[in-house]
Amino acid sequence: MSTTVTPTARVFSSDNAAGASPEIVEAVARAAAGQALPYGADDSTASVRRRLAEVFERDVDVLPVSTGSAANALSLAALTPPWGSVLCHRDSHVNNDECGAPEFYTAGAKLVPLGGDDARIDPDELRAAARRKAGDVHSVQPSVVSVTQATETGAVYTLDEVRTLGSIAREAGLGLHMDGARFAGAVAALGCTPAELTWRAGVDLLSFGATKNGTMTADAIVVFDRSRTAELSFRAKRAGQLASKMRFHAAQLDAYLTDGLWLRNATHAGAMAARLQEGLRAISEVGLLGAADVNIVFCRLPHRIAEALLADGYAFYHDRWEPGVVRFVTSFATTPQDVDGLLADVRRHAARTPAGA
Repeated sequence: MSTTVTPTARVFSSDNAAGASPEIVEAVARAAAGQALPYGADDSTASVRRRLAEVFERDVDVLPVSTGSAANALSLAALTPPWGSVLCHRDSHVNNDECGAPEFYTAGAKLVPLGGDDARIDPDELRAAARRKAGDVHSVQPSVVSVTQATETGAVYTLDEVRTLGSIAREAGLGLHMDGARFAGAVAALGCTPAELTWRAGVDLLSFGATKNGTMTADAIVVFDRSRTAELSFRAKRAGQLASKMRFHAAQLDAYLTDGLWLRNATHAGAMAARLQEGLRAISEVGLLGAADVNIVFCRLPHRIAEALLADGYAFYHDRWEPGVVRFVTSFATTPQDVDGLLADVRRHAARTPAGA
């Protein structure tokens, strides 16, 4: 797949394909002027901490990082000893798409995959796994639960579902990590407060995703259990995630959190996915799959239509999960015209008589 010639309007493969919000680009340009103290001692980093404290309605510690993989792996390492286990959904990003980073950064902790609909952990499975072989020196010890909000299928955990999993984790003495690569989308979809969805439900550490939603190179670890901050700080430095010119990460996050940009971007991306889903529902050859609570739409698409769209220059994932299954992802930069153009082309190709018919 080309990364240079595909028109922006036709990229539905990932929200990572989108650029950056103009406000964030401008903030980086401002940060490039003059000098600032290094390693997070700058004014922008302090401002990010203040803004996130306001967003989450309590004091928090914040570690800006360059990738979501770093945020996830470092968070899990701070919550899991090498002989521990991470209880996660079998379809979670940490289980399938981190190239072993959680195992590497935890120095060998084991990921234990669990089931559940729409990539959400089943509470009964978690309850059993949280107690399995606890105290048995011959087995890894359940140590942390990792939930993905929103999930890899585009579904969200409701507040009650997060609270239930948080309660199970607390009863078993486990930490609770939230992979929030699309956290803003989940907040927008649920219409709840960030505090309700995280620490008030028992979350200890949040991987606060921003790159998929408008920043350039900046995500963050938000620390609610601040007893973990010192260890996380050393782990971040050891992992090469303590940027000397941290002000450039911080400038992005500061702009992202200013005047609700992060929620506006996520709300727009979700609205574009809803527009796409509604249009696809009206096409008889297309079968929608699962929930599209955020900016991800899964569907079944005949091979001939998928191939025709690819030939037209569209970019999207197909046949990765199973034959005939396609994933379309919208972003803060997707326009109604982009969505309507895709729908028009799906309808056009669907109307053509299949070869040999």
